[in-house]
Amino acid sequence: MTFLSDWKPVYSGKVRELYIPVSASNIGNAEKLLMVATDRVSAFDHILEPEIPGKGELLTQLTLWWFRQFPDIPNHLRDEPAPEDYSGNAMVVEPLDMFPVECVVRGYLCGSGWKEYQRDGSVCGIALPEGLKEGDRLPEPIYTPATKAAVGDHDENITYEQTEDLLGPEDAAALRQLSLDLYMRAASMCEERGVILADTKFEWGRNTVTGAITLGDEVLTSDSSRYWDGEIYSQGGINRLDSFDKQIVRNWLSENWDFTGSPPRLPAELVEKTKARYDELLARFTGN
Repeated sequence: MTFLSDWKPVYSGKVRELYIPVSASNIGNAEKLLMVATDRVSAFDHILEPEIPGKGELLTQLTLWWFRQFPDIPNHLRDEPAPEDYSGNAMVVEPLDMFPVECVVRGYLCGSGWKEYQRDGSVCGIALPEGLKEGDRLPEPIYTPATKAAVGDHDENITYEQTEDLLGPEDAAALRQLSLDLYMRAASMCEERGVILADTKFEWGRNTVTGAITLGDEVLTSDSSRYWDGEIYSQGGINRLDSFDKQIVRNWLSENWDFTGSPPRLPAELVEKTKARYDELLARFTGN
């Protein structure tokens, strides 16, 4: 983590770093937070090397763009600029009491959901029709929450009933509905731009002042979502799931690593290709 004159570090995750004002003694009494998106890339619960140049700024700008698309949904962004040296890859945000679940919404069958479907015919306890193939669109989007994992640990899919045990029935129902509604609105906007939002995860917290359920962390980025090219997907074939996210990194690791010990170093051409895909997705949405 980096030393900043007005901020001090309190947390370093797989990709993000968190700072509080030097006047605060801990997160609990901090009136604001600085969230910095680094260029680190993670996959299969490992931080990989080398970093993806400019990735942190791309993720931050995409999050900011999506926040602007949903002015009716409370989010944690403060109307305050980040420190000049971090103006592109950092956000000054309100502290939230975060709910301890990843709010995952799937519109297509892929990733861990595909693996579970092959085994059980369901995803997170939700029964799905027989005969689906990897990448197929689901009859309707499904809410498949997961536990939050610390660095080095694995996120675990859980059932909706388990979220009720964790959060209580009222908050569990609110997070499910908010997440499904936001996914469907975002997916529709993506389709207008020739992009498929296959799945995504949201993180919600309670505003410590107002008590309102508030959207936090990153939102609808290449790290928290699977995005596919709509035209390529419609053509079918083996490339229909080519993504705008780090799935190409996961694919390379699956082909070049036996998942024992530390993961191999990413080749330069893969880093460049991943960066180009992140760039293209941001351009599709923002024009920049």
